[in-house]
Amino acid sequence: MLSILGFLTIAVFTYLVMSRRMIAFTAIIFVPIVFALIGGFGPQLGEMMGEGVVTVADTAVLLLFAILYFGIMMDAGLFDPLSNAILRIAKGDPVKIAMGTAVLALTVALDGDGTTTYMIVCSAMLPVYKRLGMNPLILATLAIMALGIVAGSTPWGGSATRAISILGLNASDYFIPMLPVIAGGSIFTLFIAYMLGKGERKRLGKEVIEQYRSELAMTTNASGEKAKKSNMKLVWFNLFLTLTLMGVLIADVVELYLLFIIGFGLALIVNYPNLDDQKKVIKEHASNAIPVVSLVLGAGIFTGILQGTAMVDHMAGDIVGVIPESFGDFYTIIVALICLPLSFFMSNDAFFFGALPVFAEAGTAYGVEPMDVARASVIGQTIHLIGPTSAPLWVLIELIRTDLGKLQRYTLPWIILSAVVMIGIAILTGAISL
Repeated sequence: MLSILGFLTIAVFTYLVMSRRMIAFTAIIFVPIVFALIGGFGPQLGEMMGEGVVTVADTAVLLLFAILYFGIMMDAGLFDPLSNAILRIAKGDPVKIAMGTAVLALTVALDGDGTTTYMIVCSAMLPVYKRLGMNPLILATLAIMALGIVAGSTPWGGSATRAISILGLNASDYFIPMLPVIAGGSIFTLFIAYMLGKGERKRLGKEVIEQYRSELAMTTNASGEKAKKSNMKLVWFNLFLTLTLMGVLIADVVELYLLFIIGFGLALIVNYPNLDDQKKVIKEHASNAIPVVSLVLGAGIFTGILQGTAMVDHMAGDIVGVIPESFGDFYTIIVALICLPLSFFMSNDAFFFGALPVFAEAGTAYGVEPMDVARASVIGQTIHLIGPTSAPLWVLIELIRTDLGKLQRYTLPWIILSAVVMIGIAILTGAISL
């Protein structure tokens, strides 16, 4: 009975979210409440929900201040010098332009927001692609891969945030072993950029490239140089602050949420000394943070009910019965591979809040820790970014003026290859255990 209620909870939640009958925040709260009441757990609901919210509180705080922090960094132009340097160094070479696109996207993806990443990368690089006649789908492929690898794997990014919150994990414990995987995925993205750029260099020919270089040499932008110089003090401070935060993060001496609270406070004071400006920037970026934070807190209610009623335990037992016992040693790999098609068709909310808790609980029968299941579920999430439920994808499609089918056909092989490479790196480095 509890297993049936659990699967119905996930099915109804998934249907309501994917059919747009309810937003994820309301569905993730009320669907489990309804089925818990049907199961006769009314008197215990308050305690279950409270315990669930407590498990995600740290993640919610981390997400709030990480979004606010990187919002300030974007507004302050932290990544502008990198973008301008890429354009100067590339000098019309498709290989350098493609690799510069990857570097820019990997850097900007630290923001954790797909729409922001796509807009910044396209604003900086798309005019160059158009002028040279390079295929804009290369830009799209590299931006998607970078976003999936960096934003998808960091604790303040959408995928990892959901996995950490729904399973009640510690963000630092999750993140540190993922650093080699992120680094390996980033290097592979640069390799793909090199290969795609090399193909474009051959297709375009030397004449087109030389003509662009000649035009670039004659183009000056004195006003732009002046503007960059006037902001260099803030740029250097913000760079130092960001690098310091990353260093302390890697050293794992302070909880992530405390780190970003302090970092945001320092960034706010230095970048906006005026009190009215501070209030204004908080209000501006709060609109991006609050919906995600509220969703994470709602996820606490969801997981609190499913665990408190033991629905997850019974569902996991059914799943374990389906998977042959001989496959138990490869459970994390199975989860990672299953997540590829599921995350493509399902929204992040439906996948992480619906399917992941079941995978995690089932893994305990094989001695697999929820942390390993969380990492396995996040690796390969890049494929979700080209699925129909990815909202930022539609922004990217509009920016590069293409259609969904064309983009999917071009990017899918590279994304699947990237997922396989990252799974391999995760196994070799111990980020996910067999």
